[in-house]
Formats: sequence, structure tokens, C-alpha cells
Amino acid sequence: MSRSLVARWLIVVAVAVVLFAAVPSPMARRTVAADTPRPNVVVIVADDLGYADVGFHGCKDIPTPNLDALAKGGTRCTNGYVSCPVCSPTRAGLLTGRYQQRFGHEFNPGNAQQADPEFGLPLSETTLADRLNKIGYATGMVGKWHLGYQPKFHPLKRGFDEFYGFYAGAHPYVNLRADAEAPIVRGTKPVDEEAYLTDAFAREAAAFIDRHREQPFFLYLTFNAVHAPLQATDKYLARFPNIADERRRKYAAMLSAMDDGVGQVIGKLTDAKLADNTLVFFVSDNGGPPQGNSSRNDPLHGAKGGVYEGGIRVPYVVRWPGHIPAGVTYDRPVFTLDILPTALAAAGVDAQQAATSAGRPLDGVNLLPYLEGKDRQPPHEALFWRFGQAHAVRKGNLKLLRMPGGGDELYDLAADISESKDLAKDRPEAVADLQKTYDAWNAQLAEPRWGPARRTNPNAAARRRARAAPAASRPQ
Repeated sequence: MSRSLVARWLIVVAVAVVLFAAVPSPMARRTVAADTPRPNVVVIVADDLGYADVGFHGCKDIPTPNLDALAKGGTRCTNGYVSCPVCSPTRAGLLTGRYQQRFGHEFNPGNAQQADPEFGLPLSETTLADRLNKIGYATGMVGKWHLGYQPKFHPLKRGFDEFYGFYAGAHPYVNLRADAEAPIVRGTKPVDEEAYLTDAFAREAAAFIDRHREQPFFLYLTFNAVHAPLQATDKYLARFPNIADERRRKYAAMLSAMDDGVGQVIGKLTDAKLADNTLVFFVSDNGGPPQGNSSRNDPLHGAKGGVYEGGIRVPYVVRWPGHIPAGVTYDRPVFTLDILPTALAAAGVDAQQAATSAGRPLDGVNLLPYLEGKDRQPPHEALFWRFGQAHAVRKGNLKLLRMPGGGDELYDLAADISESKDLAKDRPEAVADLQKTYDAWNAQLAEPRWGPARRTNPNAAARRRARAAPAASRPQ
């Protein structure tokens, strides 16, 4: 080789080395992201909250000043959905970022005595707590678990460092010491809790923030309020002397207690100077059940347990000061499945890439570019629901659904949020298109790992224990 060719070859190699060094590797990019302050993540879940029962949705008889302040400080998603119209499946989807039907978690289980032995979030699935714990977050859960009774499904084995709460789908709020069948536990040990349960959960959540203020943390706060049984202390009942309906009055008191709890948690973040570096989500786990707890879902049609809007569209707020606009609404459809990839993206992790590599791609998307206004496209081409014989698909503003024993129903949600005008007969081409879209998704799903709980199962044990609790021993 001539000297001139050698010289040219050396120049090419040198340039290539410089160019290669100038482009960071994926690991280098992750290191840069990891060197920036990672935000704390707080996910607050209400239980059976009515769509119309918060001030930021126009509620008049139950003030919710702390939830309203949270909404004012963040973005309110007006088309926010859960992935199931009942408790446990929604939580399975939220914590994994995947449609829970992909791994057979389609139904509620009933109470511990009646649940299928295999009930629980499958061990094959990775939770948001698992993922955040792996990158150095302290992870804590306070409240209702409802993702498995057996030790192998315990929160402490699903990525959480700390747990304070209960395992079942419902629990009394008062006289907790008498509930030997389903105690409140810290870690794995029953505790002698004396406080009103909603107050206890708020206290424990604030204490978790205090303990971990010096490191990034993930707090999963799942109130069982406002799920039955309807129980409140005099402190909260006294706030509603003008509500004549006794059931609605108790519901209002329970919701007011939860609103206080949200205020206590946000107040703790503010006092610790952590509020600006904390990504907060607030959602309900499904629509309200008016017959069960006197909740209201207007102007939506339907309720918990069904795939009409009243069962699946919920209050949905996201707040991250300096990153997500405050005091605005976002009107594109979003899902609780989006919480996991959004939280991980805020922490500098490409969740979709990691999940796809593991053979379990996510269904949720990172909402940050959409909420920040950087991406004007819809986050999802379509949203899907399957709950036994009930199913639905939303694509754009059109929604096709079928309830058990019924036929196809088609609604234009932009013009008819109350689902009052069925367009199925007038627009057969839209029905066919949506059905084809749904069938393609449905073909990907697993068979349910257990059957639906009998209708009386989920709340029966809690109600029996509540009735047994002596009124004189209830906290005031």
C-alpha cells in the first residue's frame, strides 16, 4: 500500500472515531437521563368514585377543594378511561401498562374465602413498582391491594418496599380492630389501627413521603373510599347537614374525608419542597355504582360493571409543575394504562423498549409529549374493553359496544356524551369497521384465569363485618 493511501486510510479512521465518539450510545443516553433529578411519582386511586362527584366536574353538593386544586395545578383529561369497569382488573392494567385481558386478569375474584386459588396478578407480569425500584426508587403502597391473597402475590413481592393496607376488594372504615378476618397490615403483620381508615391511609402516605424525601420515591395510594360500606365519622358527617338523603350524606362525608387525605399528601409534598419535582396522577378505578354507594355519573349513561361511559370514563388528573400545563383540559382519549409508561418516561426510562425486549409490549403510551403539546396526534388509535360478555371499542369519537344479551350499539361521543342516540342502524359501515378493529384486538387476548365473582361476593363479607361493628366503638 502506498504512503498516500495509508495516509488517507488513517484520516478516514480518525474521522470515524471522532464521529462515533460524538454519538452517545443508548447506555450513555440513559446515564445522562439518570444524572438529572428524577421526579417522584405519586399515583392516587379513588374507589367507585362517581364521575359527577368532584368539583372540577361540576359537583354542587360535595365540596372537593383539594382535588379541585390538584386539577387546577395540572391537566384534566376529559376523556380519561379505565381498562375495566370493576376494581381488580383495572388495577392489574394500571400497574402493568398492559391490557389485563392479555394475561387473563379479566374479573373480580370475590372475597378471600370464595376466590379462585390462582387469583392474583400473574407473576409473569412486571409492575410499575418493579421497574422504578430497579432504578433506585423507594416504593411504597398504602391502601387497597386487590391483586391477590396468597403470599406470592403480596405487594412486597411485586416491587414495593413498604405496604400498609388490606388485601381484599372492600373493607370497613370503622372499628378496624374487630375485623380479625381481614386485618389492616403493615408489611405482612396485622396492626391495631384505631383511626378512621381513610384518615389512616392519608397519615401513612404522608409518613412515607417524610421517610423518603431525600431520594426519588413512588407512592401508590389507593383509598378504598368511596366504596361500600357507607361509613363515616361525626367529624365528616357534620359537614353535610343539608343533604337529606342519608346514604348520599354518608357518601359525601366519605368523599370529603378522602379529599382531606389528598390535601394532606399534597401538603406534605409542598412542605418538603418536593411538589415541583413530583408527578401526580389522580383517577378512580371505575365509574360510580349509584345503587351501591349513592354516587352520580351524570351526564354519563351507565355505571360500574358496564361498558357504557358511566362505567369506564373517570376523573383523570395529571400534575407535574413546569412540565405539564396547569389549569387546562386535554380532550383526546387517554387510559390508566398510560400511567406506567408516562411515569417511567419522566424517570428517564424507555418502558416500551424494555417491555418489547422482554416479549411483553405495553399497551399504554407515554403521555408527556401529548400533554406538553409537542405531539398533536391522538395518543391511541383505538381503546378497547372486554369484560365477559360485555365489550366495547372507541376509535376517534365513535364507540361500538355490546352489553350481555343485547345487540350492537354505536354512539358518537363528541355529539352524544350521554349515549342516548344509537346510530348502529344508520351507520352499518361504521359498525363493521369498529367490529373488525375489535376482533383483531380480541384475537390477541388470553382466556380468563378465573370466572366472574358471584354478584354478592365482593362486598358481602365487609358488610357483614360492618354490621357487627358496635356503633359506640367507632371513632369520632
